[in-house]
Amino acid sequence: MNRDRWAAVDRYVTGLLVPPDPVLDAVLAANAAAGLPAHDVSPAQGRLLELLARMCGARRILEVGTLGGYSAIWLARALPAGGRLVTLELDPRYADVARANLARAGLATVAEVRVGPALETLPALAGGEGPFDLVFIDADKESAAEHLGWALELTRPGGLIVADNVVRDGALADPSSGDGRVRGVRALHERLAAEPGVSATTIQTVGAKGYDGFTLALVGG
Repeated sequence: MNRDRWAAVDRYVTGLLVPPDPVLDAVLAANAAAGLPAHDVSPAQGRLLELLARMCGARRILEVGTLGGYSAIWLARALPAGGRLVTLELDPRYADVARANLARAGLATVAEVRVGPALETLPALAGGEGPFDLVFIDADKESAAEHLGWALELTRPGGLIVADNVVRDGALADPSSGDGRVRGVRALHERLAAEPGVSATTIQTVGAKGYDGFTLALVGG
């Protein structure tokens, strides 16, 4: 098995289960034209996020790490009428691209992009804008455990936390790694293991985005 085979399976699954979407295609094209890194979730992963949001009946969603808004659109589309998504982005230029993409998708009044370091914008949310039904963490991995701490505070009992890019080509299992991103996702797992009332697991993934994985955490009621 190799990445070519993984990508072929992704293409097969996407071709059957994730219909072509001109809006999302335009988002990826706009991101590329603006020079944003190609770190968006794959279409199959985007559909997974949408399904998770629908399955937990999410009305309020928080995303940590916007990039160009691709995953935010998947999540926001899962919201019922009156639902709201808040997404946090460090880079003002990325945020501008995301706002334009969200407007193009007809979601400008549903999704709000806030700019600044997440560890500065998250405390403001804790001041009364939560709780959220679903929190998606996809920002810098060095701060993954800190982002998780705020997510735990901001997620309602029975809500879901999803963290992306946590396996790092298998480096997650390496306790001697000097990579700050690996140390960050290991710290996230250790924090979850020590957290009473939270049930969590990590699913390894392969596909067009290579070898990585998601962590899913259900906040206890």
